[in-house]
Amino acid sequence: MSHILRNHRTAALVGAAIIAGAACLPFAINASNAVAAPSDTGGILAPSGSFASIVDADKPAVVTITTTMKATDVSAGEQESPMDEQFRQFFEDQGIPLPRQAPQKRPSQQAMALGSGFIISPDGVIVTNNHVIDNAVDIKVTLDDGTELPAKLIGTDPKSDVAVLKIEAGKPLQTIAWGDSDRLKLGDQILAIGNPFGIGTTVTSGIVSARGRDLHSGPYDDFIQIDAPINHGNSGGPLVDRSGNVVGINTAIYSPNGGSVGVGFAIPSDEAKAIVAKLQKDGSIDHGYLGVQIQPVTKDVADAVGLDKTGGALVAAVTADTPAAHAGLKPGDIVTSVGGKSVKTPKDLSRLVADLAPGAKEALSVWRDGKTIELNVTVGTNEEGQKQAAAESPDTQDQSSGQPSLGIGLADLTPDVRQQLNLPRSVNGAVVAKVAPDKSAAAAGIQSGDVIVSVNDRPVHSARDVKTAIADAGKAGRKSVLLLVERDGNKTFVAVPFGAA
Repeated sequence: MSHILRNHRTAALVGAAIIAGAACLPFAINASNAVAAPSDTGGILAPSGSFASIVDADKPAVVTITTTMKATDVSAGEQESPMDEQFRQFFEDQGIPLPRQAPQKRPSQQAMALGSGFIISPDGVIVTNNHVIDNAVDIKVTLDDGTELPAKLIGTDPKSDVAVLKIEAGKPLQTIAWGDSDRLKLGDQILAIGNPFGIGTTVTSGIVSARGRDLHSGPYDDFIQIDAPINHGNSGGPLVDRSGNVVGINTAIYSPNGGSVGVGFAIPSDEAKAIVAKLQKDGSIDHGYLGVQIQPVTKDVADAVGLDKTGGALVAAVTADTPAAHAGLKPGDIVTSVGGKSVKTPKDLSRLVADLAPGAKEALSVWRDGKTIELNVTVGTNEEGQKQAAAESPDTQDQSSGQPSLGIGLADLTPDVRQQLNLPRSVNGAVVAKVAPDKSAAAAGIQSGDVIVSVNDRPVHSARDVKTAIADAGKAGRKSVLLLVERDGNKTFVAVPFGAA
């Protein structure tokens, strides 16, 4: 469902990375644990002053996962894994440059990687991160007592970074139970268990630092942030609460030096548990797909379209021949619910659609032309959009209104202008010729060269059209005007308030 989404610090920052393990870690990132201490417990230590009872119960269920990969999959450092690249993009979007590792030559034909996992059933079902076993040609599991066993891959879901393995131990194995991550609160104590750097099973403690962290790596981003030390090799290990239950899967860290600095991320158990159940049953998960680019509904956007409050997902673009296009969604629509479930943010829409099964028929509540309408959509498969660029919040900001009150000057799209801007004939509208730096359009991000395609969902073909549409919005008592702007081939809605002009 990658489509529905859809200051400068030290140059030495390595950034968030996936923790896949030891020798072949190309850009490791370890996710930390989340705390789930009951609300009636006090202090910064377990009531007895020790976590020994929890460790005694859980440690035998934590395993080390060693994978063998083709050298082309892990060597050279010339390519990062997709999730590494997503983390890199997230931090670079914040103005933090993350240097790439220098290429490394590996003489051998195979390389090893290390991660962690945990046993959830006595017959040997193991949960870990997808990035721990991605591209592996051989997977081995080492139990806490040192027994090494071959593992079979049951299923993976790259979008949620969850994988399920199976081993045959010839005897019932000790397990660890799922906990309730929804009950976690900031400050709750947690333990992270895994095999950092391959030195052996290690336990670290900390607290829940934040909830709902979005690292822009996919529709399921809802990470628990923790400060328990986790490092390379901890990926896939359990994050447990004060009851000893799994409340998260350690997945990533943010680090300037490759080691733990107290900023780790874990997949919540309530999300992981449902995904694991699907993988055990089907071996894979086919996420739903809609086919739109979306962005948040700001106060200015709400004012421009007549909504009395912010909330929902503003459709910036609809990809042709997709479920969204077939359902009748249009740029400018604001999706407020899917199947009766409220959509308050673009992430809500991404998550809800990703959770739907391809082929499912759902009702979308959409705000359009000052009223709510219902559209019926048949959800597509994620494969339909794999080759399309997805953007939950398009980076480009394009708009303008040819009104002096907004602080811009407009011009028609003459053949010469089209050639200069390299615009195809299919693009109609008016080009922004200049922007007053102290007016609302500039504050909203409008730039010279932007092309205004529509005003308040009304298509425009000339500078006169833009001015008329803006004037009509003012006469209607709107506080803002909503512009659809094209820049560098990307379209984005921008709301410009009249009051700030």
